[in-house]
Amino acid sequence: MIGRHLLLEHWGGRGLRDAALLERSMRAAAREAGAHILGAHFHPFEGGGVTGVLLLAESHVTVHTWPEHGYAALDLFMCGEAPVERAADVLDAMLAPERSERRTLARGYRNQASQPAS
Repeated sequence: MIGRHLLLEHWGGRGLRDAALLERSMRAAAREAGAHILGAHFHPFEGGGVTGVLLLAESHVTVHTWPEHGYAALDLFMCGEAPVERAADVLDAMLAPERSERRTLARGYRNQASQPAS
């Protein structure tokens, strides 16, 4: 396995319009996973959501929010055995969604078909 890709969905909570809070939360999550941050870019849209990315030596953490739907989609992709679940725990704690769901996909298996998503 090359890495794991955790898809995190948030409904409600904080940060849907707050690029600074999202960046602080994502940086804290990356640190919790032992990742090395190479750069960041966050773009707040007029009257609405935020798109942001942390570029990591280990891959990336991204966010896209739709405040009009009370929804945020976050991706945590890190190589090796990085603890993406602990990083997601930090995001849940800092952003306090009303509901949170996770799916994890093992990335980079030679026989990808034999490795189901969890």
